[in-house]
Amino acid sequence: MRLAWVAAPIAGMAALVGALAWSAPEDRDRGDIYRQLELFADVLARVEQDYVTEIDDEEAIEAAIQGMLASLDPHSSYMDSAEYRDMQTATRGEYGGLGIEVTSEEGVVRVVSPIDDTPAARAGIQAGDYLTAINGESIVGLTLNEAVRRMRGDSGTNITVTVAREGADPFDVTLTREIINVRAVTARVEGGDIGIIRVSTFNERTGSMLQDAIRQVKRDTGGRLRGVVLDLRNNPGGLLDQAIEVSDAFLDGGEVVSTRGRQPEDVQRYNARRGDDLAGVPVVVLINGASASAAEIVAGALQDRNRALIVGMDSFGKGSVQTVIPLQGGRDGALRLTTARYYTPAGRSIQGAGITPDMEVAARRISTEDIARLQRLGVSEADLPNALDNDSGAERRAAHIPDDQPPETWSEEEDYQLSRAMDFLRQGTVAERLRQRAG
Repeated sequence: MRLAWVAAPIAGMAALVGALAWSAPEDRDRGDIYRQLELFADVLARVEQDYVTEIDDEEAIEAAIQGMLASLDPHSSYMDSAEYRDMQTATRGEYGGLGIEVTSEEGVVRVVSPIDDTPAARAGIQAGDYLTAINGESIVGLTLNEAVRRMRGDSGTNITVTVAREGADPFDVTLTREIINVRAVTARVEGGDIGIIRVSTFNERTGSMLQDAIRQVKRDTGGRLRGVVLDLRNNPGGLLDQAIEVSDAFLDGGEVVSTRGRQPEDVQRYNARRGDDLAGVPVVVLINGASASAAEIVAGALQDRNRALIVGMDSFGKGSVQTVIPLQGGRDGALRLTTARYYTPAGRSIQGAGITPDMEVAARRISTEDIARLQRLGVSEADLPNALDNDSGAERRAAHIPDDQPPETWSEEEDYQLSRAMDFLRQGTVAERLRQRAG
């Protein structure tokens, strides 16, 4: 009888809950936990017995776990063993897929950012787009992990994605999957004396690739490096240790970031080593609304430590830390759980509020209609379902028209934000603003 099967996992779950209750505050009513567990067993038994078609017990239990975690915040989730292996592969910077960072919003897959020079970026997928179907089959209501699994596949295979974008009818985009060898850092020199270093993601190779980029711009300017633009726009984040390593390259010791967990004693501080790899060369950091997580750690550290001028638009506002916890050594997958918030060296929580640039510069002209659209869509961490609040009370600025935006005659093919960043370096604005801030 299938109901007998329910007793075995419920007994195991009861043992787990008992262990959790043992470490819980003394005033918690342990009985409530067991009653809720019995309720879950009753519901599962009824579904097994009376649902219109036979269910897959394993899938039902996994969906329940995912629902519990999704109710906590947008970034906690369960990964089965295959998804856990995929996550490990992606972190190393090489996988078969489209090259897109996504999140889930009320059961719909939302694009955080396409990764540079990948099928998604080349096809024109944009931050804020919603993906509603794959190969004509709806993915609305699927877990984020399942939707991502369907997007990934063998290199050379085609996939058609249905895109919903504000102000346009839904449309299909056909892409060819590739082995995504994420080139996390690229570098070039503009005008003979300005280094442009683009960091598109924070994977296991970002820190070492940044060192290569710094050596390249020093070499290509023949020792006459006047300034560096660190471009973190559309960077969805990644590994915390790599954000620390990137910040370290620009700082001469001191704090980079701190994390604070549930308990008062759960505080960790991360510091840079002595020695600024650029020896004080002026730096501009470019950010926008799709700069998130690790990118915000770097921008916040360099801003608070008065090492760089932050230019662009308010960042995404993801100020939480996820810990990946293997289950049974990874054999049963892993738990991605939000375990802490992170804080800039000045103690600012970025969660929900984001990093506010020192010099606000728009990439394109923004109208009052654009502001209304942004307000309807919601484009930040704070707009995601069940997002953590900002425990410091900081709030994101309301959408508004920036003072500095491209003139009407500006060509859309030209990068206005980058142009302004280089102007600030050549005109001495960066050094002057940092002096004023220090004083």
